[in-house]
Amino acid sequence: ARHPSTMQSSREDESTAPEEREELQVVAASAAGPKKGSTFARLAGSSVAGLLEIALWHPADVVAKRLMVNEGQIHGANMAATMSNVNSVIFREYANEGFFTKWGSLYPGLGWGAAYKVLQRVYKFGGQPFVKDYLNTHAGDTFTSTFGKTTGKTMMSATAGSIIGIGEVVLLPLDRLKILAQVNPEVLAGRSPFSVFWEEGWGLYKGAGWTVVRNAPGSFALFGGNSVAKDLMGVKNHNDATVFQDFVASVSGAAASITVASPMDVLKTRVQALAFEENKSSLRIIGDLMANEGPQAFFKGLTPKLLVAGPKLCFAMTVASQAIASIQKMVDGN
Repeated sequence: ARHPSTMQSSREDESTAPEEREELQVVAASAAGPKKGSTFARLAGSSVAGLLEIALWHPADVVAKRLMVNEGQIHGANMAATMSNVNSVIFREYANEGFFTKWGSLYPGLGWGAAYKVLQRVYKFGGQPFVKDYLNTHAGDTFTSTFGKTTGKTMMSATAGSIIGIGEVVLLPLDRLKILAQVNPEVLAGRSPFSVFWEEGWGLYKGAGWTVVRNAPGSFALFGGNSVAKDLMGVKNHNDATVFQDFVASVSGAAASITVASPMDVLKTRVQALAFEENKSSLRIIGDLMANEGPQAFFKGLTPKLLVAGPKLCFAMTVASQAIASIQKMVDGN
């Protein structure tokens, strides 16, 4: 005969619902730390996303940046005048050239962009899960008791994204050099990468304040929107989402992030587009913007960003999610 305590334990195991047993196993696995290979999977998958994103979407980024730094009026007296203005702003001195010449003019700053984008995606998409794991281990109960089980999980993901977004400021020099090459290339003409870093030093961090102010709510909305969408689709383990589910969730997160961060992104881009010797304060930039362009200028470039940068961010997030999951399965031998 079995000991009474053993029989009691057996009855408790049998009475535990399958969902509860599965949840207990997931919690136990999380407490034991990430699975072998998860670090490699996260970093490799994010690198793939960054490389594919810069290869396919760099021209779209150039278009958005040139629209954001433009201080003139885009809307003309009629549609033809408006399209002519758009053509001039985007293609500049190549506005009257043929299609292929115009397309080729949208690749300035590709080297800086590749370095920045790969490091950014590795840091952001590869790093956010680690921060989320840390929050789950050290503050998971607080999030659950404050927001409830489902909302707490979403808030934890969003908070981890916000923290990662703030730390992204360390990559700012590469971002600024990319933007200068895209919208103010004369500043970099005839200068080697080494000379730029040596001569400008901390000046490459111009716009750091607006980057933090933009990234904190933007990344919160990005990862929070993504998590909410997966919860609404009934995805219990977000790492097991299908390509379609990852795509829908990424669309939701990208749209929320771009809209929330738009005003700060306009100001950040204008600060970073200044020549190195220009010392125009943020307050003056805001004042000039309000006086000359009106408050709607804070959302300049929002439509093309939603139509172009939105799919770009959605693409990167979907690729990163799927690549990380696929690489993890290969590492695990599945």
